[in-house]
Amino acid sequence: MSPDELVYLGVLAASIPVGFLFRYLSPPVKQGAALLLGLSITIATCHIHTLHSLVTVIGTWIIIKSSWRHAPALSLGWTFLYLLFFRLVTKFGLPSPTPFANAVQLLLTLKMVSLANEVQSFHVEKKKDVSSFAKSPVVGGLSQEPSIYDILSYSYCYVGIMTGPFFRFQTYIDWVRQPSPLALPGLTPCLQRLKLVPVYGALFLAVNSVFPLAYVRTEDFLDQNVFYRMFYMVAIFFVFRMRFYSAWCGAEAGCISAGLGCYPEKALSKPGGGPTVDYSPDPTTEEKYDFKTIQNIDCYNTDFCVKVRHGMRYWNMTVQWWLHHYIYPNAPFKAYTLRAGWTMFISAYWHGLHPGYYLSFLTIPLCIAAESAMEASVRAKLGPRGQNIFDWVHWFLKMRAYDYMCMGFVLLNAPDTINYWMSIYFIVHVIAVCCILVGRVLKGGRKEGRRGEKEEKREGEKIDNDKKKSGEKTD
Repeated sequence: MSPDELVYLGVLAASIPVGFLFRYLSPPVKQGAALLLGLSITIATCHIHTLHSLVTVIGTWIIIKSSWRHAPALSLGWTFLYLLFFRLVTKFGLPSPTPFANAVQLLLTLKMVSLANEVQSFHVEKKKDVSSFAKSPVVGGLSQEPSIYDILSYSYCYVGIMTGPFFRFQTYIDWVRQPSPLALPGLTPCLQRLKLVPVYGALFLAVNSVFPLAYVRTEDFLDQNVFYRMFYMVAIFFVFRMRFYSAWCGAEAGCISAGLGCYPEKALSKPGGGPTVDYSPDPTTEEKYDFKTIQNIDCYNTDFCVKVRHGMRYWNMTVQWWLHHYIYPNAPFKAYTLRAGWTMFISAYWHGLHPGYYLSFLTIPLCIAAESAMEASVRAKLGPRGQNIFDWVHWFLKMRAYDYMCMGFVLLNAPDTINYWMSIYFIVHVIAVCCILVGRVLKGGRKEGRRGEKEEKREGEKIDNDKKKSGEKTD
């Protein structure tokens, strides 16, 4: 493991026992202590580059105070433009940020855009309340506009400050103001989330030592037979998954120990978003709680779901929620595949400027179009046994597609990514294009189009309903 990875591991490991201590603190002390600890971690790991995150926070606060109506769009533009400056900072003669500063900046960008949307929602609902003299049925809405201290406390809260998961400002405030944190579940769900981390970690170290990424860049690798070169991407993606399974399960455990994101099961919480229905305690029954709000990875479904589009839902789940609510609905396209492409482009930009991100993320819409075409033209015409066989083949190809796209994500630069894909004859791109053509030949094109339109309509209605519940403005 690299020195940076050891620092990440140390922060994750320390956050778990510290979280249990935070349950003993009163709300004001908890808020101040979480800010102080998070700011200390940021300064210790980012040094002078802490100023980047501070400038981002202050800029967002100014936008919110100046124009809450336009705050969502302005904050998105501000934070994403600052990300560009942050990544090109050496061009201006400034020192290169540390990897830890990059991690803090990424999560802060999500938080600031979400905060601007929440504040806009608060003001919109406040105006409705005044005009109608009745409180609107908003789920998870703010009760007051946050102060600069609240915003700084949320931005630098130690929980997940470098590793995630993303959580909304309302989730943070609910955590600070928990009436009886010691009565909430903690140790059992924490241990449940951690039980497989040693396995994931051991597999990561073992397989990574046998299949190092650096070997892909050598001439000797290209001399290997094509089947070995294809298998290598399977091993690389396995290492990639084990690394993030370990990190994200550990990060979730840090949230669980502190009680962050703990809501009654009846709140029907979603990763990143929190409760989706109104809830109130029932003194006559024993309340059951969950931590779905801060769930960032579903390891089983990531590996065993059938479709490419479903695979995204179970990976980095809180960020997927953010993209689904703040980027996808505002895409400048109507077609489902194009909207997905736009969302993947924004996701690639959020991750960084490396061409490998764009080559990988923008392959996803092609794969989605391919699987939609085959489902409409082939699967729909099969019987139950045939559909079962189709799904197993579909799952196998889905995993190979993610293996293939992972190579761009880890190789980062365009020449290395294209050289690798060329060494295996762009096999996933070829298969995807062939599936689309087969779908059209079998007259699945029109069905695929209708299927995409229906799916897009369902997605749109679902997002609008969620926004109405949370009080966010819909176009």
